[in-house]
Amino acid sequence: MTDTSKSPVLTELEVGQEVISRTIPISRADLVRYAGASGDYNTIHWNERFAQEVGLPNVIAHGMLTMALAVGPVTQWAGDPGAVIDYRTRFTKPVVVPDAESGSPEQPTVELAVTAAVGAIDEESRTVRLDVDVTAEGIKVLGRTQVKVRLA
Repeated sequence: MTDTSKSPVLTELEVGQEVISRTIPISRADLVRYAGASGDYNTIHWNERFAQEVGLPNVIAHGMLTMALAVGPVTQWAGDPGAVIDYRTRFTKPVVVPDAESGSPEQPTVELAVTAAVGAIDEESRTVRLDVDVTAEGIKVLGRTQVKVRLA
């Protein structure tokens, strides 16, 4: 795994090399904060009864929150959020966020696992395509996730 304390060096990367492996906790409190920041107050993100009535197993994380959390480690690895020049994914499964058993709104209740490997290197444009795997509780929640990063 590449050291994230310095920016990656194009010539030190190889196709297939894993460069990111992180877990990111998501709690119901995170959903509340994201709803406030985004203005997305859809009931499926905070009301368990309603979520189950519409066929979901429980409250689910916002899709855009999941995408943002998944790209965060990439921007950290690149050393500059502006280095990300393309980001694409497909939503495959919702991220189910059950209520905290302890009653603490800060207790993480689901872990988003993010790993990324170098999928392609373009030396001429100084870009790297990262193929990103995103799961929650072992279930793939984002599919065909690719991030193109321009390195200095």
